[in-house]
Amino acid sequence: MYRIAVIPGDGTGPEQVREGLKVLKAVAQKQGFELETVTFDYGGEYYLRTGEVLPAGAVDELRRFDAIYLGAIGHPEVRPGILEQGILLRLRFELDQYINLRPVRLYPGVETPLAGKGPEDVDFVVVRENTEGLYAGSGGFLKRGTPDEVAIQTSINTRKGVERCIRFAFEYCRRRNQRKKVTLCGKTNVLTYAFDLWERVFHEVGAEYPDIERDYAHVDAICMWMVKNPEWFDVIVTDNMFGDIITDLGAIIQGGMGIAAGGNLNPEGVSMFEPIGGSAPKYTGQNVINPLAAICAAGMLLEHLGETAAAAQVESAVQKVCAKHIKSLAAGRMGYSTSEVGDLVVSYL
Repeated sequence: MYRIAVIPGDGTGPEQVREGLKVLKAVAQKQGFELETVTFDYGGEYYLRTGEVLPAGAVDELRRFDAIYLGAIGHPEVRPGILEQGILLRLRFELDQYINLRPVRLYPGVETPLAGKGPEDVDFVVVRENTEGLYAGSGGFLKRGTPDEVAIQTSINTRKGVERCIRFAFEYCRRRNQRKKVTLCGKTNVLTYAFDLWERVFHEVGAEYPDIERDYAHVDAICMWMVKNPEWFDVIVTDNMFGDIITDLGAIIQGGMGIAAGGNLNPEGVSMFEPIGGSAPKYTGQNVINPLAAICAAGMLLEHLGETAAAAQVESAVQKVCAKHIKSLAAGRMGYSTSEVGDLVVSYL
């Protein structure tokens, strides 16, 4: 029995989560385990109704679940940043979800903008540090609103935070057992303090994994090689800001936000899984949004819980739907409704 906290969120989030839960329940029945889901209505409507982003005790309550399944955050009537900081960032920091895990895998039948590249070329994972860096919120203003205004944002990089992220990347690479290479993405020629720490720890930890090749590339070069030669990569490890940027590039080369899923992991605590795309409010209630990213996120949730056979079956079912049925990953152009896509995935289970 696994207890899953469900936060459908805003816009099309509830529609995507509905299909993900449909798939989760089907594969749980097939594999012989049980799921108990508890839904929380946190998001834009909750904020507009109550004036608070999360109620008192919400984080402690979520901490008692085996995992969190999130739809999407973002409401057109709520100023950008309020929900993202009050829900997404707060949960990442307070639940110490220090790894953002982003598989970048091109499925058969899915179109990529990379000419001459196919599924055999696009199959790597980005391990992004998720609780430090520029997103830690260290900084402030001096003389705000005047011609002499100064804005400072400081990147925080601790030995503990860097080491546990890098160690996770090497362990994950060993479990993947594919190209057996970890690439550090940084900017050692300019960010000489932060990435001096990252590079030193990378080689110190990497020495404990003699079976895994170590590689380094500046973030600008990474962006170039992800487009030109994505087959070079196996596992990329990087800081919070660079990871945020290159994972969106990864999403588009694997077919777009309609297929991209991610996890915010605390390997020792509760982790959260979500589709990468936003809430897409203009499609709300039309039953046209692509749920495959949310279904892939559900598969990641299963893998994290140790239900690896179930996770593999979900991924296989998604691959078959992509290869045999879906015309486009874009909302309204799939050739099927949101609920019909979910039904197709279940049929292949």
